[in-house]
Amino acid sequence: MDELRALEPDFWRAPSAHNTQPWTLIYTGDAVAVGWDPDRALPISDPTGRDLRLSLGAFVECCLIVCADAGLSVGFRPDPGPRRAGWLQEAAEPYETPFTTADVRARGANRGEYHPGRLPDDVAEGLAGTRRVACRDLADLLHAADLHQFGDGEVTRELRAWLRLTRRHRRYLLDGLSDRALALSRFEALALRASLALYPALRPLGLPRLLAGASRGLLDYDGDVLVLVGPPGDEVEQGRVLMRHWLTLSGLGYTTHPLSQLIDCAPTREVLAERLEVADPLSLLHVARVGRPKAPATPSSRVKSR
Repeated sequence: MDELRALEPDFWRAPSAHNTQPWTLIYTGDAVAVGWDPDRALPISDPTGRDLRLSLGAFVECCLIVCADAGLSVGFRPDPGPRRAGWLQEAAEPYETPFTTADVRARGANRGEYHPGRLPDDVAEGLAGTRRVACRDLADLLHAADLHQFGDGEVTRELRAWLRLTRRHRRYLLDGLSDRALALSRFEALALRASLALYPALRPLGLPRLLAGASRGLLDYDGDVLVLVGPPGDEVEQGRVLMRHWLTLSGLGYTTHPLSQLIDCAPTREVLAERLEVADPLSLLHVARVGRPKAPATPSSRVKSR
């Protein structure tokens, strides 16, 4: 157990929506319960818990990879319960994986500009469960989803709570979405802070449209968006799959930029499902653009211990 505790900082490199880092580890006897902190969930923007469960799955995969790289024989047993996804417990042998702790540390999201270019067919086909869509084919849906997101006062308030747009923020080095992680200039960060602070007054004057317009050109280039499709209710396992995909892409020099608003908004989720010829819109679990970034991203902040 002491050896496992010592590896926690690398477990924490798992991704999560808004970088909330919701996971918890509770050491009990000879096993460790993997759970989550409700104060780090997103009840407004993620009411079904889809992103929460995906992040828990990604966290589990990170735990197993890091343990295996350290020579520890640790496995995961799913056991959903109140605020629990399952258990890390002793296994007969280390988890079999091609990835290492170094891979976990190197992976990261990048919200900046990407070089034009589509994924090679063999790379895209190797990412099981994903559908590939040209960036420009989703530009209209992204704008509609952003408009919906910023038009919802509660969703915007929840997002604002996790933004770290000034280095004076008390949690700037701990969690949330910083100005640097969002690839914002100092002026852009200041403008966004001011806009959100005045949201109630500016909303009737068209602020949501202005905020949504900021990303209008985000997908206006020759690139790819990946959509993970899987059975609803199996998000923890799909989060593990997603983590392996991200590590594969990272090892090839690609990064991703989550665009979950496309499936958080019911109308755009339904249109996307129709375009992909997917019968159940709820089986669209994750959306992200992928490519080679023009500049490296600043790693997101992490809580060092709990």
